[in-house]
Amino acid sequence: MNHPFLNLLAQDSYQDAPSAGGMIGGLLGLVLYFGIIILLIAAMWKIFTKAGKPGWAAIVPIYNIIVLLEVVGRPAWWVILFLIPFVNVIMAFIVMVDLAKSFGKDVAYALGLIFLGIIFFPMLAFGSATYRGPAASA
Repeated sequence: MNHPFLNLLAQDSYQDAPSAGGMIGGLLGLVLYFGIIILLIAAMWKIFTKAGKPGWAAIVPIYNIIVLLEVVGRPAWWVILFLIPFVNVIMAFIVMVDLAKSFGKDVAYALGLIFLGIIFFPMLAFGSATYRGPAASA
């Protein structure tokens, strides 16, 4: 008798086991993930030091937003707006435009910071851009 349940029981149970290639790929993905995180932390650290702020602030949650707001010339209470869903996206756009302008860059560079931050943050940090003061207070 050919029953679907009996066919399921007769299947080889080893085909669902993870392969060595899958585990290596997962490990490689994890290493890549942590590498990107370290790169972005180092970039933010350098951006803060270029602006005369403590670099270690890049690794402290919430405080790093306050320092970023100081760098771009926005009031510190804006950190509350970053905690509100959907509003935080708009605030991030505004702050990235201000950050680009604070380093003498244009709105196109700000769009790079927003949409390709993994490339543009290290370029801003380790490139020749110099901090020109808070853009929002000018």
